Amino acid sequence: MASNDPTETGGLFIGRRPGTAPLRYRDVPVPAGIARRRADSALAGGILALETLLLSTLWVPQPAGWLWIGSHIFHETGSVTLGIVTAFVGMLLTIMLTIRLAMELDHSWKLVRRASGHAQVDGALERIFVISMVIAGTAFMLWLFVIHGPGLLDSRSFKER
Repeated sequence: MASNDPTETGGLFIGRRPGTAPLRYRDVPVPAGIARRRADSALAGGILALETLLLSTLWVPQPAGWLWIGSHIFHETGSVTLGIVTAFVGMLLTIMLTIRLAMELDHSWKLVRRASGHAQVDGALERIFVISMVIAGTAFMLWLFVIHGPGLLDSRSFKER
């Protein structure tokens, strides 16, 4: 008899939707030779480093590059709107493409980690994204309030009073 438990039926009481079956991993990954496992571990480290580097471009290099391109378009055409729209659309497209590539790298990283003998189920994409966001946000706040803060007074301000 079929079970009506929502955890077994994908939330439906009439049956499971196609493609919603729970993932089932082997209990213990099939061990390979030690040299192969070390090579897979090194490859997993390289994939993770590439994923981290790719996600770190989301906060400064990509937006700055598109703002630079938008400013050149404004300079050439004289249209502020065209420059802003180009920069905004370009940023959105490259950010979405970057996240898509990072998702592919994260999936590859999980597979290579499993091949190297680790019981890897979750990826590192979310953690890398959040950590890079916190670092970029902290650096921006440091720059805004400490280095170039709106409340900073220089020596000329005191002399004028």
